[in-house]
Amino acid sequence: MRRLIGMTVAAGALLPVAPALYAAEPASYDELKAQLQQAMRTIEDMQRRVETLERQQKAAPAAAAPAGAPTAASAATAPPAATSAGAPVVSPNTMAQEGALDSDKARVELYGHAMIDAIYDFKRMNPSWSATMRPSQIPVNCPGDAGCGKDGATVFSVRQSSLGFRAFVPTTLGQIKTDVSFDLFGTDGGTNVHWLNVWAELGAFGAGQYYSNFMDIDVFPNTVDYWGPSGMIFLRNPQLRYTPYEKDGMKFAMSLEAPNSVLDTGKLSEVDPAFGAGVAAWNRLPDAIASFRFDRDWGHVRAAGIVRQVGYQFPNTPAGNPSGHKTGYGLNLSGAFKLLAKDSITWQVAGGKAIASYANDGGVDLAPGADLRAETVPSVGWLLYYNHYWSEKWSSSVGYSEHRQNNTDGQLGSAFRKGSYASGNVLFYPTKNVTTGLEYIWGQRENKDGSSAPDYRLQFSTKVTF
Repeated sequence: MRRLIGMTVAAGALLPVAPALYAAEPASYDELKAQLQQAMRTIEDMQRRVETLERQQKAAPAAAAPAGAPTAASAATAPPAATSAGAPVVSPNTMAQEGALDSDKARVELYGHAMIDAIYDFKRMNPSWSATMRPSQIPVNCPGDAGCGKDGATVFSVRQSSLGFRAFVPTTLGQIKTDVSFDLFGTDGGTNVHWLNVWAELGAFGAGQYYSNFMDIDVFPNTVDYWGPSGMIFLRNPQLRYTPYEKDGMKFAMSLEAPNSVLDTGKLSEVDPAFGAGVAAWNRLPDAIASFRFDRDWGHVRAAGIVRQVGYQFPNTPAGNPSGHKTGYGLNLSGAFKLLAKDSITWQVAGGKAIASYANDGGVDLAPGADLRAETVPSVGWLLYYNHYWSEKWSSSVGYSEHRQNNTDGQLGSAFRKGSYASGNVLFYPTKNVTTGLEYIWGQRENKDGSSAPDYRLQFSTKVTF
């Protein structure tokens, strides 16, 4: 028995109790047995502590431990953690620049939502846009238009789900802010990545893809339909922006934005189908936009103006001719008025020529006139919505919107003339970060020749934000 104990001591497992074992010869077998049992309990206790220390080292290696982390010795004597903290997430390029103010404010934020839409469409919609209401995509001339066929369809979609990242990097010139986000609402009718914002700011300067300076995102109503009011000015556009004044609730901003000419060949295609099919947009200059916003306790008002050059060319000819440019322009007035505790009225009125590229749905910028020469097409878009909170857990939003064009003489009878949109909902907020509810949505497309078709649907949605 003593030889067994001596071997264990030599192995180093019983160093803390060795003096007790060798201090004196056991007086009896019972005393020796009691000492051996105590030694075995000590061995088991130390084994448990070693295993705990090994688990902690695997979860967070000592070399990567933050300042102030417990040492191996202190960890060995501390009780095991209930759960592991997991591996750290590191963003090396988000570190503050040396000498920057607020250097402790460097951070990366993750945000987004998981969302499912369950839709019953009572009429018909272009299949590529079945997960939302776009009046311009309602089939009118059947057979012929996309979406013709039987009435009634059920659609389930997760395409509104989104993911985004914001970063804040303190530098000696100020704080850099970036925002990169996407949803799954690809434009081909599938559940594909669709980039939303790809944006960076430093002080008064901004660059990337973001909400156009011509639009007012704060008038978008509290709806669950993805596309929203047809007459709203809505476009996420690549741009360079400068905000020289932002103080005392007032903000003035200027931007140069990516140009885009939406063309309609109209009767030109009837005169020469091959010639009409060969026309393409020609954009030489960026769109120039300026906006002013005024905020107060009662809400806000905003005005934005745009001047742009829209053009066309025939790239299939040797010199690209015939070709040309027209000047487009527009004004957008919008705002929100607060009512009661949390209620609000949101509104917008916009008008101009060749501004359909910035409208939420429908229309063209250039079309042939009576002599088949290019003309800018006038547009008017507006919306009016009331957002009401019944309680902390219930809300509703109801309103109407419209985008109307004055068609040119050279457009065909099937050209888009007016898109109408209306909706009303009841939304429930059962707990933090969860929204669910039912929405009724109606839309109608009207063409130049007076033909029209409606669509209406019920949409039940559930959204969980993070």
